Amino acid sequence: MKRQAFKLGVGAAVFAAAAGSAFAQEIRIGLQEDPDVLDPHRARTYVGRIVFTSLCDKLIDVNDKLEFVPQLAESWSWNDDNTELTFKLRKDAVFHDGTPFDAAAAKANIERAMKLPDSMRKSELTSVQEVSAPDAETLVLKLKSPDATLLASLSDRSGMMLSPKTFTDDTAAVGRKPICSGPYQFVQRVQNDRIVLEKFDKHYNAGDYAFKRVTFLPIPDSTVRLSNLRAGGLDILERMNPSDAQQVKSDPSLQFANVSGLGYQQFYFNVGNGKRAETNPFKDARVRRAFELSLDRNVINEVVGGGIFEPANQPFPPASPFHSDKFPIPARNVAKAKALLKEAGKETVKAELAFGNNTTTSAIAEMVQAMAAEAGFQLSLRPTEYAALLSEAQGGNFELLMRGWSGRVDPDGNIHQFVTCKGGQNDGRYCNPEVDKLLNDARKVPDVEKRRALYDQAQKIMQDETQAVYLYYQPWPFVLSQKVKGFHPSPDGMIRLKGVSFAQ
Repeated sequence: MKRQAFKLGVGAAVFAAAAGSAFAQEIRIGLQEDPDVLDPHRARTYVGRIVFTSLCDKLIDVNDKLEFVPQLAESWSWNDDNTELTFKLRKDAVFHDGTPFDAAAAKANIERAMKLPDSMRKSELTSVQEVSAPDAETLVLKLKSPDATLLASLSDRSGMMLSPKTFTDDTAAVGRKPICSGPYQFVQRVQNDRIVLEKFDKHYNAGDYAFKRVTFLPIPDSTVRLSNLRAGGLDILERMNPSDAQQVKSDPSLQFANVSGLGYQQFYFNVGNGKRAETNPFKDARVRRAFELSLDRNVINEVVGGGIFEPANQPFPPASPFHSDKFPIPARNVAKAKALLKEAGKETVKAELAFGNNTTTSAIAEMVQAMAAEAGFQLSLRPTEYAALLSEAQGGNFELLMRGWSGRVDPDGNIHQFVTCKGGQNDGRYCNPEVDKLLNDARKVPDVEKRRALYDQAQKIMQDETQAVYLYYQPWPFVLSQKVKGFHPSPDGMIRLKGVSFAQ
């Protein structure tokens, strides 16, 4: 009964709150989707990163100013030519199975992330030539060439540490019961229902974490998610429906915590991944461009986004020093879209739009379907549970895909793995060797101005080819119960529970 309570709306949430009152030190967090695999080397969802933030410590973290700060590594330094990165590790960290965290364990993790056949971190670590552990507190990464992106990668899933004892031939076992070294340890997962973590008392910062238990509840319907929060079945929710912003702000029982993020929402085309690419009308760049011209980003922002979905036309948000003013957002132009389709030999285009099945993206998909129809596109809609959507996309089972990316501190994390020919998340198999060269060169250049010039050149090519259609920059609108104290939203969209508590 209690399992269903969080999915059934207000009345059920009241029951859940009453039933859960015995667990006063349990915080319940509502997620928009169910995470994919709980293995940081193989995972790719934003909500998975939220869970990992409590479960798996990293070598380094980022603060609310997006500066790198110590976590499992106390310090780090480069050699003179930036081809060797040395970490000094803390001595008091242990994994949830009781084994100590040390340089040998860190080495095993980095090598697994580099070599595991289905690792999503490979493209983030391509610069690493060799990993060594000269002593228990020292980890050394020797690089093939300078890599300006590496610290940012190691502040995310590439730098998350699992107990090497779990590294067996049964790769999937890690995701079924992840054993990390974070402030909370894994207890239970019920697919599409809940993920339960319990406080790890041996964590080096255990005293900074108030809650005995953290329960993550995937609730795709934003109305139900908000109703559960109001009724006490949830304490925090991520990604409130933007149309609810005004009523949330005026509700004295709630706190609205919004922050501009680093990511984006985009439309992505299958141009080379499997059989569906062979017959995909979007293989023609003119059709891709016509689709973009059928859209009005401003209307989507006003109607669905509640004014917080800032229109986008590139992978770098305005807060990034790599955001370029050379690529203005194209205005909607139905006549030009029709002309491009005619030039491509098409009066109408029939295609399928796949997207994550939640309230906000469903509303966007329906608006896009109506807008595109005016230009000659007949889009059928395929709402899919988000983790399943990404799995199908990886296998090439899509023509047109709407997906979000939570964003990274370094610009490389917002573009390289999605557009390079062998990028780990290049599900559409777009491939342009010149783009590869420019983005690979940008990884080696620490100077911001020189890097920006390389990104601008790569973007010019991708814009000309309409490699993807960026829709809006991703904000992070959190809503909290008034009893939650000490929570600060971060631009990376993570929920950090250090210093968070309930008011007494």
